[in-house]
Order: sequence, then C-alpha cells, then structure tokens
Amino acid sequence: MNGILSAGMPSPLRPHPQTPRFPNVGSMQPLPPQLGQKAGGLKVVLIGNALPRRCGIATFTTDLERALHATPDVRESAIVAITDHGQDYLYPAKVCRTLHQNQREDYRAAADYINAQGFDVACIQHEFGIFGGEAGGYILDLAERLTIPLVVTLHTVLDHPTPIQRLVMARLLALCAGVVVMARKARAILIGIYGVDPADIRVIPHGIPDVAWSSPASAKARLGFGSRSVILTFGLIGPGKGIETMIEAMPAILVQIPDAVYVVMGATHPQLLANGCDHYRETLMARVQALGIADHVVFLNRFFDSGELLDHIGMCDVYVTPYLVEAQMTSGTLAISHGLGRPVVSTPYWHAAELLADGSGRLVPFGNSAALGACVAELLADDEARLQLAQHAYAASRPAIWAHVAQHYARLFARTRTNAAAARHRHSG
Repeated sequence: MNGILSAGMPSPLRPHPQTPRFPNVGSMQPLPPQLGQKAGGLKVVLIGNALPRRCGIATFTTDLERALHATPDVRESAIVAITDHGQDYLYPAKVCRTLHQNQREDYRAAADYINAQGFDVACIQHEFGIFGGEAGGYILDLAERLTIPLVVTLHTVLDHPTPIQRLVMARLLALCAGVVVMARKARAILIGIYGVDPADIRVIPHGIPDVAWSSPASAKARLGFGSRSVILTFGLIGPGKGIETMIEAMPAILVQIPDAVYVVMGATHPQLLANGCDHYRETLMARVQALGIADHVVFLNRFFDSGELLDHIGMCDVYVTPYLVEAQMTSGTLAISHGLGRPVVSTPYWHAAELLADGSGRLVPFGNSAALGACVAELLADDEARLQLAQHAYAASRPAIWAHVAQHYARLFARTRTNAAAARHRHSG
C-alpha cells in the first residue's frame, strides 16, 4: 500500500478512541438561531481547498467558513488550505495555514499546528484528487495525528472504489467522529458498501446563497443578451460535462425558438491545461462551427467571482446540466442554479435525480440530444410552465441556504465536542 496506511491500524470503521461518534440529530429542516453567547462558542478549522484556488471545493470551503463564522455557536473559524503543485495563491486572512498537496511532511506539520491552536473540532472537505499520495492517502497522516475530534464532509462517495480507495476511505472513516454527505444516495452507499453505522451519518445539503428570486429580464439587459432566450451551463469545463449533447440539441431548438442562445460559462479545468492544450473546448467550438450555429453559442472562458456568477445565472431562462455519468454525488452548479429559482433540465446523475425528484426540475436521458432539445424547447416556448418550475425550485431549496446549512454543521460540531469531552472524562476516571 506504498506506506499510505499506517501499520497496525485499527479495523476499518472502528471509532477513534478520542473522537466517539455522535447520534443522528434530526431532519434537515431550517433551525432556529441559538441563544448562546458568541464568546463561548466553538473554534472550528476546515481543511480543504480555498479561494482564490479555482475549483468547486475551494468555493464550498470558503462559503462554509463564512457561514459558520456568522452563526452564534461559532466564535472563531479558519481554513487550512491545500495548495496544488506549482501554484501559489494570495489567500485571505481566514486561511491560517497552507500545506502543499504532494509534500507529505506538510500534512503532519498541519496536524501539529491545529492541535496547538486550541481548535475544538476539525472538518476535512474530502475529495480523493485534492490530497497527495495514492488515492489521496496523505490526508491520513494529518487525520491520525489530530488530538481533537474530526468530522469529514465527503464530496464524492464511490460505489465501486478501487482497493486502495476503499482502504483509504475506511481508515479515514475510522478516525472520524462524524460524517457529512450531501445526498441520501451517498448515505446509502456508505452504509451498504463501507459498513458505516447509519447513526454516524448526517445528510446536509450543499449550501446555496440566500438571494431574492428575480425574473431574467433585468440581468439579460445588464449583460447584453437583451430579449434572447438564454440557456446556460456553468462550471469548470471538461469531458464528462456533456456540453456536446446540448450543442447537438441546438439546431432543433432553433427551429422552434429562433432567438435561443446557449451560454457555456466557465474556465477549462486547470488539470486539462497542463500541456497547454484546451482540446475539449476546441472540439466543442469546432462542432459549433460545423453545425452553423456560431451566433447561438457563446463561450465565456474564464473564472467568475461570486457576484458575476449570480448575475449570469440570474439571466438564464433554462439552466442545463447535461452530465454524461450517473455517479456524480454532488454538483455545486446544480445546487446554486436550483437555489436561485432557475428552471433546470438535467440528466439523471445521482445528485440531480435526488434533488429534482419532487418535480422542481426536469430530467432527460444521458447523451440524448433529441430528448434534451425537446425538453428545453418546450420550456422556452411556455412562459407559464417555466415560471411555475422556477418558483417550485426556489421554494424547495430554501432549507439549503448557507445560514441553515451552517447551523446544522454547528450543531454537529457542538455534539462532537461534547461527546469527545465525555469520552475523555470516562477514560481519565
């Protein structure tokens, strides 16, 4: 196992002796604010990517830290940021320490720093690819060295892990006092594949900004799209996003909606640019030219800050996530667009199938440009149906605003700290 897993490790899924597991604490409904004084609250550190690094987990970690800091139960919050190879970021003050992804000694040093700073709870934002070592195994060095309770948020849960992925995940789960996932499907996989006790798992949705609903007209005017019918996809661009499926659907849509425009918004994923070539985007642009629809597809090839992002989402008449693979557990782009009350059309990857099961969006088969085009065109042609779908999505997503999500995390962290203190008292007695 290339030295990733420590010799003599405890059996997978056995609770760490210093961080006993907590019981499940109820349903995912908005919680009332707590009455405790901020001065007596929790001191929490998040471990993951952070802005200005450009990726979904960096955005999530930064947003979660801000939301936690605003809750009455958290007196102080900070981030230990993972820096990818060859990069150097100007992090904000909330990033109290950095570690380099592929330098194993940094993980141990970061754990020593966390232990010395008086934090009550640490929370790892986990995705296999952001940590060094095989299957991201270096993060175990940090987790094993912590002397405070550890919670992990799993952004990906694999139903068919490789042997080393399964070993790394099992060891990490064994070191945790609690596990957070963002979909019920992830919870089912953890129970069925990894043998996690259901009581140890909290389902807390991906957070969304708390923004008033608005029609697209004003944002379209500001951004230069006038009265056109706007279809939007955003996020880091790369194979698997299925953008080619939407491009292939455009000619049929234009027959019914001649003013339609498809906006592909976002930079190419940095890992795809390592050799200086943007092959996927170039392939998409060539297909647009071949179909003769260059006036109806716009590529906005850059990273957008939060304000710009919300403005562009706000201008779309239909938001599309045409992903090609079912096994996507979390999509921040889907959560945000749904939360802003945009009519969503998506393929049925795990997160979308679960989020839109209540009828607050439309699902179409994977890779089926005809079905995708028909669904999008139908919505663009029916103002009333589109408005009803938008209002349904907006109402359904209110429990996921960041203030509510942070309250659930804070409750989890407080319970974890209490259980750890009780365990220390029992052991000392």
